[in-house]
Amino acid sequence: MDQIAPPNQLNIEISEEMAEGTYANLAIITHSHAEFVIDFVNVMPGTPKSRVKSRIIFTPMHAKRFMKAMEDNIQRYEALNGKIQDLEQIELPLNFGGPTAQA
Repeated sequence: MDQIAPPNQLNIEISEEMAEGTYANLAIITHSHAEFVIDFVNVMPGTPKSRVKSRIIFTPMHAKRFMKAMEDNIQRYEALNGKIQDLEQIELPLNFGGPTAQA
């Protein structure tokens, strides 16, 4: 017997490769009047060059919805796991643990 999907249900699939995910520790956000572009980068200590690992392009409306969804998820995370420390509260060396730059 065929199952009928409830109305308004979205079936989302993910490939095995995509499900593995991509690590990023830097996001660069730019925008125009029509779109927001978020480049996700993995910056490795001591490496002078990094490459964008993924680029996501949002309409302004979807960027705002994404921001609200992130805020909601962070609030729920902190309710279970405690407050996430802001980067401004952590003193990071400018060389991120790699060799010290010389002029």
